[in-house]
Amino acid sequence: MTSTTPTQSQATEANEQPEVVSLLTAGRLLGIGRTKAYRLAKAGEFPCRVLRIGGRYAVPVRGLRALLDPITPDGYNSPSGREG
Repeated sequence: MTSTTPTQSQATEANEQPEVVSLLTAGRLLGIGRTKAYRLAKAGEFPCRVLRIGGRYAVPVRGLRALLDPITPDGYNSPSGREG
């Protein structure tokens, strides 16, 4: 009889997030269309770091998260420093 319970490594893999996303995915999250995203990436002006891997663009999730959810020096996410 085999067990259907996932092993520790399988459970860890299921919880892992990708390290990079496509330029199109990053653009969608930022409200940037396909053509504009590619233009910005080619010009080196995309709002966060873009990697060129072969003929493809990849955007590191860490930089994208930092752009979308900036933390202020006092540890709060809102521009005023305090929520509410």
